[in-house]
Amino acid sequence: MSSRAGRTETASAPGTSRRRFLGAVAAAAVGATAVGSAAPASASPTPSPTPSPSPSPSARTCSRGSRSLFLGTYTSVPGGGAGIGLATYDEATGRITATGTVSGVSDPSFLALHPSGRTLYCVNEQQQGGVSAVRLSPDGQHEVLGSRSTGGAGPCHLSVHPGGRWLLSANYNSGSVAVHPIEPSGALGARSALVTHSTPPPGPGQQGPHAHQIITSPDGGHVLAVDLGTDTVYTYRLDTSRGTLARVSYASVRPGAGPRHLTFHPSGRFAYLANEVDNTVVVCAYEPATGRLTPGTPQPTGTGPGTSYPAQLVVTGDGRYAFLANRGHNSLTRYAIEGDGSRLTLLGTVPVGGDFPRHIALSPDENLLFAANQRSSSVTVFHVDHASGELRPAGDPFSSTVAVCALPR
Repeated sequence: MSSRAGRTETASAPGTSRRRFLGAVAAAAVGATAVGSAAPASASPTPSPTPSPSPSPSARTCSRGSRSLFLGTYTSVPGGGAGIGLATYDEATGRITATGTVSGVSDPSFLALHPSGRTLYCVNEQQQGGVSAVRLSPDGQHEVLGSRSTGGAGPCHLSVHPGGRWLLSANYNSGSVAVHPIEPSGALGARSALVTHSTPPPGPGQQGPHAHQIITSPDGGHVLAVDLGTDTVYTYRLDTSRGTLARVSYASVRPGAGPRHLTFHPSGRFAYLANEVDNTVVVCAYEPATGRLTPGTPQPTGTGPGTSYPAQLVVTGDGRYAFLANRGHNSLTRYAIEGDGSRLTLLGTVPVGGDFPRHIALSPDENLLFAANQRSSSVTVFHVDHASGELRPAGDPFSSTVAVCALPR
């Protein structure tokens, strides 16, 4: 496996990233079927009327004790999914039940919810990259509101600005980040900004910039973009009236680290960076006033020598624990967070129960942790002990074709 673990170009097909190629191999190997059997939602070229100002309880939960789960996949690989997988999960047991699929979206490999809970957004991870909006309906008849170009190739991450007016996305293959306005209906307007990471130069073994993530700082004052290709985290200020980005600073980690995902501590004064190439995590100090990020000393993932291609960190809302997905090691690392967020103490690793955990997420009450396992086409669920940070498997894995993102609500 390439040291870049999942997105360098291969000879398998022009314009096809290694990440998608691995997903295709996985789907063919396990022969998994797409989740759900309900009728797919239809695409709509024009937005519907503006929804009511606040979501109803039924839009947030399917029934007492049951909540919604959205699953990202690839649609263009052999044996891939048919769109965004729809499911529910039991809040007490973690058991997942398939309910259908939202079709009409291409390669929805990463998902994000609008703060209102009424609209779901996904990337279209293709050479001509895009982002799509899906209006969520309490009766399950979800509607695709359309797609917009990201102006780059291979978008792999997106997030909604806390104000709910702007969608931020990262184009991996192009090394650029984009901004789209969100209309009152939840649909997306024409792109308002596109910024390519041109400095510093690419790190060892990289052919160019590779934007991997874009998020907003907890205070809402800055937007941060993680670039694996340049070993750098860029800080931007978003003009919330025009939707433009202005770079204010950048912080580089050691050459060849390959930073992938950044996760903030609830205090907003520290953040944790997962480096997928050199198999480390880094505690970073953050200054809300200036947006400046200061990386500390790289720390181990607990997976032994070599690289386990760490994918993503999640942090509990009380700021006491952090969990890291290790794709090569097929494990979850547990850290205790100490010093008001300034230190990570390694507690150990737990088998994930699947192959190549690409994405992890906590349920809203944080009693459950979901892991989307790309190569085994499965989602595994864990009970989270809030006192000790222990993770305990919650039943058998759930089959989901080329599962690359699991988003509980």
